[in-house]
Amino acid sequence: MDLSQYAELFLAESREHLSACNQLLLEWERHPASPEPVGGLFRAVHTIKGMAATMGYGRIADLSHRLENLLDHLRRGGTAPTDEIIQLLFRATDALEKAVGLAVAGREREADLAILTDIDRLTLQTKPTPQPSALARHFAEPVEPAEPAEPLDLQRLRAAPAAPAAPAASGASRLVHVLIRPEAPLKGGRATLVIRKMQSLGTIHRIQPAAAAFESDDFDGRFAFELETGAAAADIETAVRSVGDVERVTIGGGTDESQLAPGETGSAGGRGRHIRVDLRRLDTLMDLIGELVTERGRLNELAARWVGQDPEIDEVAIHISRLSADLQNEIIQARMTPVWQVFDRFPRLVRDVARQLDKQVEFRVEGKEIELDRQILDELGDPLVHLLRNAVDHGIEAPAERKRRKKSPEGEIVLAAVRERSSVAISISDDGRGIDRVQILEKAKREGVVGPHVESLSDDQLLRVLARPGFSTAEAVTNVSGRGVGIDVAMTRIRALGGSIEIRTEPGKGTAFVLRLPVTLAIVRALIAAVGHERYALPLTYVAETVEFGTTPLTTMEGKDAIVLRDRVVPLVDLRKLLGTNGGAPAPPPRRPVIVLEMGERRAGIVVDGMLSQQEIVVKGFDAPQGTLPVFSGATIMGDGVPALILDAAGLV
Repeated sequence: MDLSQYAELFLAESREHLSACNQLLLEWERHPASPEPVGGLFRAVHTIKGMAATMGYGRIADLSHRLENLLDHLRRGGTAPTDEIIQLLFRATDALEKAVGLAVAGREREADLAILTDIDRLTLQTKPTPQPSALARHFAEPVEPAEPAEPLDLQRLRAAPAAPAAPAASGASRLVHVLIRPEAPLKGGRATLVIRKMQSLGTIHRIQPAAAAFESDDFDGRFAFELETGAAAADIETAVRSVGDVERVTIGGGTDESQLAPGETGSAGGRGRHIRVDLRRLDTLMDLIGELVTERGRLNELAARWVGQDPEIDEVAIHISRLSADLQNEIIQARMTPVWQVFDRFPRLVRDVARQLDKQVEFRVEGKEIELDRQILDELGDPLVHLLRNAVDHGIEAPAERKRRKKSPEGEIVLAAVRERSSVAISISDDGRGIDRVQILEKAKREGVVGPHVESLSDDQLLRVLARPGFSTAEAVTNVSGRGVGIDVAMTRIRALGGSIEIRTEPGKGTAFVLRLPVTLAIVRALIAAVGHERYALPLTYVAETVEFGTTPLTTMEGKDAIVLRDRVVPLVDLRKLLGTNGGAPAPPPRRPVIVLEMGERRAGIVVDGMLSQQEIVVKGFDAPQGTLPVFSGATIMGDGVPALILDAAGLV
């Protein structure tokens, strides 16, 4: 059996355990007297060792084994970890993570295991001293120093070719039933190892289910086989359990065919309600449902032409629309992923940056259960990394400065996710020094970013200045910041995802960046508006309301037209003028609607010629030609097969 097919599963499982290691190390560093973190670390590393051995990744298994020895000493010793130990464990976790990635890529030999020397040295130093007996205490005999941890016996743990069968006692046939733990990863790989182990004890005649079934996603870890051997039952059970993650072994003495099939084992052997699915399959399903949504629109338009002529066509169109909508909803839900899968890597990031800058930071994460489309979540990591590093470097003051300001020496950074209607707001806030608007304005004037007559910067203007490529408030370039790319990268990526960024800051009290994102990108509900001969789509996520142009009081705001809506001034954007569609287009209607967009605290009214419909659209990537206004976020195909551009709310508000 080729175990390479389990490589992606091994990678996913290992990343989960390594993420847990980072979380546990951070907890242990904060609460060194607590025994729970080191126990959790030991279990996570032990699991990685077992999986690596199953896959035949010897270098990973060896590194895990040495690390496991150190953790076992720390666990049994019960002493608080020193800074040296914590740092080494973080380095070992990083080395393990790199080795896992290289092994899955087929380059395990490139893994740098120089850290093994440091692990073995600390293992010697932390080995618990055995308690001497009364007689030993009487004679005060010295305790011999412990030897370094031995390397892992790879020949024992690797999935090696089956050894020659041992001579079997004549007629000594046994039925063996095995149950792999339900929560164990790589059930098929472990079942294969059991069969190979048994071939070294005797001859296997039958396997149920067949060995080929071990490769199936439906394999639940239950199997049985007939073993002809002279080995004792205890030896058989020991060999089976040596594979790891074996919950139950039942050894019988008969050869009745009816007893060979694995029996029911109750809830422990029941099939789980969750399975792992390759993300590429979900992406393919989303592409297919997108095509189906497009064709559904065409079908509905065709059915509208036959209204009253053939009731069966109407009935079929309605039925297909309902089924495709249900299918679309289920696929979107299948792609939804809790944000903790990205957020969980940031506590370690903040801790490392704070340590590098000699700052004290308490980092909190809120709303980890909020879900986003996997595609958005994958793209969200880099912007959050830049904003968090900025918060530690520029936001949080050094402990001495915080004391002078009568603050706690330890700063606070909070990463929070909140669901807002059909969007998600993610905020990164700190209680640091805030942003000095006067300093930013002076530098912006010197660099020509703003005009010389600008007297102050609003939040929106401040963000636009900070997001200018190359603009930085750092006095020197370091490996943390200073090149002026952090906020620029974050804004560019978030805008590409159809979202927006806001900033709120107060000198001496801190700064908050708020990212607003749609829940999903592939299929969105949109308002279809007409401007001249063209149609444009506006995602309903950011549509607050619609009013009629001319029925509300008009005014001006910074020299531009605006309306007063419930005592609030809302600037207007006339799409005809903005897009230059007056030439050759029909005259605008006398009564024109205004679509009011809202993104957090910002509002803008978009004046269009008319509103045509609301419908679900499939978002396609859009590479705007050179010189195109930055107000489009994508394109879609309408029901009649004609493309329409999707307006970017963040570029209009």
